[in-house]
Amino acid sequence: MAVKLFKLPDPGEGLVEADIVTWKVKVGDQVKTNDIVVEIETAKSLVELPIPWEGTVVELLVSEGDTVDVGAPIVSIDVVGSDRDDEHASAPGAGGDSVPTGPGSSDEAGGERVANLVGYGPSAGSTSRRARKAAARADGQEQPRQAPAPEPEPVAEPDVSPVGLHADRPLAKPPVRKLAKDLGIDLRQVTASGPDGIITRADVEGFTAGSGASEGDASAARPAPVVRPGERETRIPIKGVRKMTAQAMVGSAFTAPHVTEFITVDVTRTMELVERLKGERDFRDVKVTPLLVLAKALTLAVRRNPEINATWDEQAQEIVVKNYVNLGIAAATPRGLVVPNIKDADAMSLRDLGVALGELVSTARDGRTPPSDMAGGTITITNVGVFGVDNGTPIINPGEAAILCFGAIRKMPWVVTDEHGNDAIVPRQVTQLSLSFDHRLVDGDLGSRFLADVAALLEDPARALVWG
Repeated sequence: MAVKLFKLPDPGEGLVEADIVTWKVKVGDQVKTNDIVVEIETAKSLVELPIPWEGTVVELLVSEGDTVDVGAPIVSIDVVGSDRDDEHASAPGAGGDSVPTGPGSSDEAGGERVANLVGYGPSAGSTSRRARKAAARADGQEQPRQAPAPEPEPVAEPDVSPVGLHADRPLAKPPVRKLAKDLGIDLRQVTASGPDGIITRADVEGFTAGSGASEGDASAARPAPVVRPGERETRIPIKGVRKMTAQAMVGSAFTAPHVTEFITVDVTRTMELVERLKGERDFRDVKVTPLLVLAKALTLAVRRNPEINATWDEQAQEIVVKNYVNLGIAAATPRGLVVPNIKDADAMSLRDLGVALGELVSTARDGRTPPSDMAGGTITITNVGVFGVDNGTPIINPGEAAILCFGAIRKMPWVVTDEHGNDAIVPRQVTQLSLSFDHRLVDGDLGSRFLADVAALLEDPARALVWG
């Protein structure tokens, strides 16, 4: 038998670290190949990691709530059928290092050999790695990292504030505290069921269900943090999705010269189409919304103005026009803003696009959008109208040329001209669109024509029969 170290795999997209959210196993548990052992949170999504071996859990090397570098050991497994002789043979595809047990065995965790799964280990990219904290030996070399001691039982920490000490601070582990904060729940209101009065994840989820809290959709605003009496400031760690979003938006804003144009549109006929489609048998299981019609209109407008669907290749000094549309939909989730995209949206029928849009929103709502769904986007829609906002000047998603902002639809007075040339003011359904584009590769003519085409399709969806 040999103990193998399972290392944190590379989730891709240049990510170099992840947070340990929930362990699905404990010391002594038996695991089989591909069993889920841990849930991690990267800067883009929640990911469940399977184990590549069958055996027994020896030690959890990191605790829930810890931030771990890609390639660092997180759990050790006593692997069935593995011994000293197959240590090196098992390296390819093993996903970790073998540590033989028994008299005379040696620990190679600090050696030169690195046995990883394909794609495991740090990936090249612009993302900066956190500095490792390791003691230095007298000869200048880094000492082998020691396995951390077992996590001590949680104890009540004194809450020091201007109003004095509070001895009633609820007991809960960091992931449970984070869950409660995301849901806007005061842990002091939750009944603990864990040993020694510790509040568990199930306690928080049960409290949420009991209070009638609704899950909301992917465009719902994140809950406000709980402010306790006597606290004049609340500090929220910048990590995960929020950290990645901040880096991407700063990079985009100061790299691509943004230009934003606006247009006001009568979308009465689009709203009538939405109502008709809701009664159609083919759309019975599809959520039909104005956003769906806008998404289809955008793909048609891209077909008429293909240069809007492009990227700027600085190294090659080329503009790369994409002959496909991976349509990004910006979604505000409790974990932060994510922009998953629908692959080859331009090749989909309206119904297929609706199904894909529904799945995208559902996955984003659950916080389980995989990194692959957020990679490769070519153009994006951000729907601020769900918040009752009329318009905005969105920042372009990095690597894309344009982003379309969809405002709230309101009933407003509108001048309508009849067939005899007579004007009348009538109530109509009206919205505003804005388009931010990268002025390096999209000039005012192209940006204006594209935005006008989208608006024309929303004003009269029947145009799609001619343009499509």
